[in-house]
Amino acid sequence: MSGPPVPVPDPLPRRVRVVGNSGAGKTTYARALAAALGVPHVELDEVFWAPGWVHRDAAEGRADLAGRLAGADGWVVDGNWRSRLDGMLDDADTVVWLDYDRRTVMARVVRRTLRRGLTRQELWHGNRERLTNLLRRDPEENIVRWAWTMHGAYRARYAALAASGTTRVVRLGSPRDAAVFLRAVADARGTR
Repeated sequence: MSGPPVPVPDPLPRRVRVVGNSGAGKTTYARALAAALGVPHVELDEVFWAPGWVHRDAAEGRADLAGRLAGADGWVVDGNWRSRLDGMLDDADTVVWLDYDRRTVMARVVRRTLRRGLTRQELWHGNRERLTNLLRRDPEENIVRWAWTMHGAYRARYAALAASGTTRVVRLGSPRDAAVFLRAVADARGTR
């Protein structure tokens, strides 16, 4: 579901959250956006997952996040974590919402999960996705089921945020929209 081109926010964002369903490409996109803006990138999954796929102590995670962002004149943070943040990141000046259709997200999350499982790619703190998790029925243990079941919930959450007017939300409805927006941000930063 792609819409009209999204104008580059003016002024350029400096404190950005990248959100969206699992498999949308939040981390990859956030890294590229951080590079385009010349600010650090932080992945919330790395902050809040401990070894063995255990949730890290929330206060410890917040302290880690605060340390990573300390002294930065801007940042790009990716992830949908809310409950553990306790208001941290509420000072984001922009939320970039990767609002891709279910077909796109599901194809991406399946490919990514298979690749990670087959290559035994380490994500953070020794954690790796296991192909056997694809057989689990519980979405908390199966990222593909999680992406399927959370698609509507994430859409509702971020549509409500956009409608509230409290935070600037840039909704990107397709990978093409995201690429165009990223190029426009990089070009704008180069000319300002």
